[in-house]
Amino acid sequence: MKAQKSSKNLLFKFILLLLPILIINACSDNELQESAHDLPFIKGVYGNPATLLEAGYRFDELGMNAIFVRSISLDQDLYDAAMEQQQRVYVEFPTLLGRNYVEEHPEAWPINEKGEQAPPADWFMGVCPTDPEFFEFRKDQLRDILNNFDVDGIFLDYVHWHAQFETPDPILPETCFCDRCTALFSEESDIELPDADIPETAEWILENADSEWRDWRSQVLNGWVAGMKSIVRELQPDALVGIFYCSWFPEDYDSALYRTLGIDVEAFAEMADVLSPMLFHKMKDRSPEWVGEYTNWLGGVIEASVENEPLVWPIVQAHDNPVEITPEEFRQVMVEGTKSPSSGIMMFSDQSLLDNPEKIKVMRQLYVEEISND
Repeated sequence: MKAQKSSKNLLFKFILLLLPILIINACSDNELQESAHDLPFIKGVYGNPATLLEAGYRFDELGMNAIFVRSISLDQDLYDAAMEQQQRVYVEFPTLLGRNYVEEHPEAWPINEKGEQAPPADWFMGVCPTDPEFFEFRKDQLRDILNNFDVDGIFLDYVHWHAQFETPDPILPETCFCDRCTALFSEESDIELPDADIPETAEWILENADSEWRDWRSQVLNGWVAGMKSIVRELQPDALVGIFYCSWFPEDYDSALYRTLGIDVEAFAEMADVLSPMLFHKMKDRSPEWVGEYTNWLGGVIEASVENEPLVWPIVQAHDNPVEITPEEFRQVMVEGTKSPSSGIMMFSDQSLLDNPEKIKVMRQLYVEEISND
C-alpha cells in the first residue's frame, strides 16, 4: 500500500462509515421537512443581494421573501436589512471549491490519471475531497456562520469532484488519484491495487475497477453532505440544508454527472431538505424550455425513489453569459422554473438585474403579481 493510514484519514473514513446510519436515521428529519412544505412559495435572488439595497431597492418592494447570499457576502448590515424586510436568509456554502486553498496546501490538490496536479477547469479549481485538513477547514467555516447568524438554511455548493460544467463544452478531468485517495479506495472497496506509481495505478483502476471507483467517489461526496448536514442539525436544527448541483440528465456527456462529477441525484435527494438544480440554460447551450423539462424530470425521480421528498427550488440564469439574455427570455426561464414540483425560485444573479433594470421589472412583476404565495 503506497499510503500509510493516518489518524486523520481514519477520521474521514469514520465520517464515510457513518453515512448509511445518517441516511437510515433521516426519519428524525420528518418534522422539519413537514414544516418546510408549509413554507410560502420562495421568491429569491442569489449572489450578493446587498447590491440591490445599495442601488436603492428594497427586497420586500421587489416581491422577494428570501435572499440567497454567498457566505463571503454575508455581513451584519445585510442580515439586519433582511430581517427588517421580513426576508428568509439562506447562505451559500462553497463546499469543495479549492481555489486559493490548494495553492497554499498542495497536498489537497486533485491529481489526474497522469500523476500530475490537475489544472484549473476554466475559472473553477477543485480540491481533493479526501483531504482531512480541508474537511476540518470547511467544518470550522460552517460553524462560524451558524454561530454568528440565525439563518433559515445552508445551501451546499460545489459538491462535486474537480470539473467544469457551466459551459456547453464541459471540462471533465479524471481525478483524484493521489496516494490518499487510492489507499482509501482500496481499503473501503476491498480491492487490492498493484504496487505501482500513480499513472499505472490509475490505469489499472480505470481498466479493472471502474464501476467500484465511480461508486466510491460518489460515496465520498455523500459523506461531505452528511458531515455538513450534521453540523447544521447540531447548531441550528430548524435550518434547512439545500444543495446546488449540476442539472445534467444522467445520460448527458457519457454519464458524466455520476462518472466524473460523482453526483448521485437520488442520494442527494435523500439527504437534502431542498434540491436546487442549477438551470443555467445559456451556459449549457439549452433552450428556455429545458428549464421546465428538467424540473418536471426531477419531480418524477423524487416521487419514484425518495421517501421523504425534498423541496425543489430551481436557480435560473439572468446573467449574460456567454451571450445576452433578454428580459423576455429571463421571464420565460423564471416561469419554467416555477413549474411543478417547484415550490420556490431564485435567479442568478443580483448584478445581472442591476446591469439591466428591465430584468428587475420582469422579476418584480412575477414576484408581486403572478407567482402565488401559497
